[in-house]
Amino acid sequence: MADDEDIILSELDDEELTLQMHDDLYDGLKEEIEEGVNILLGRGWQPYDVLTKALVEGMRIVGIDFRDGILFVPEVLLAANAMKGGMAILKPLLAETGAPRMGKMVIGTVKGDIHDIGKNLVTMMMEGAGFEVKDLGINNPVENYLDTLQSEEYDILGMSALLTTTMPYMKVVIDTMVEKGMRDDYVVMVGGAPLNEEFARAIGADAYCRDAAVAVETAKSFMAKKHNRLTA
Repeated sequence: MADDEDIILSELDDEELTLQMHDDLYDGLKEEIEEGVNILLGRGWQPYDVLTKALVEGMRIVGIDFRDGILFVPEVLLAANAMKGGMAILKPLLAETGAPRMGKMVIGTVKGDIHDIGKNLVTMMMEGAGFEVKDLGINNPVENYLDTLQSEEYDILGMSALLTTTMPYMKVVIDTMVEKGMRDDYVVMVGGAPLNEEFARAIGADAYCRDAAVAVETAKSFMAKKHNRLTA
């Protein structure tokens, strides 16, 4: 461990620094990530390159190890928090440069349900992958979802539930979207401990995501398909 104390980030070349930032993200070291972001920007890196090569790539590694059971929720939350520190520096710069975004998502726990750890993890991992996420929090009636979706241009709706009693409310939301003729405009992803693929299909969702890492992969593949459709 003693060696780690001696790493001076500003003395590393770009490639070494990027790899070191992946390690620092993995270890949840927020201050080091903020310092690394500032060093790369100071060296003339584009904000979007810092985001994708240093942060998103680092979180991708975290996501894989989370999926494979090498990392657990507390470590991922620490990594996501470090990521947030870097994002706070990059966000205003990304807005100025009009960087391409992965997509925009609305997420929230459904009405009657106040569980949010899984949802918060998905939000952080999605942001870590370069998505813009509007988190509606817990206990959301159908109006919250629909009003938000219609307020700006969004691509994805994510709903979570941890109680078997609140699961059916997801269908209420989807059915209302169908009634209003807006269901086809969005990818609907659902998740939560009691759910499964079969349930997601039965209520008319596009995908069931068993954890945050799967949610990110799923969202990315849907956005790639959408992008291909638009450019075809």
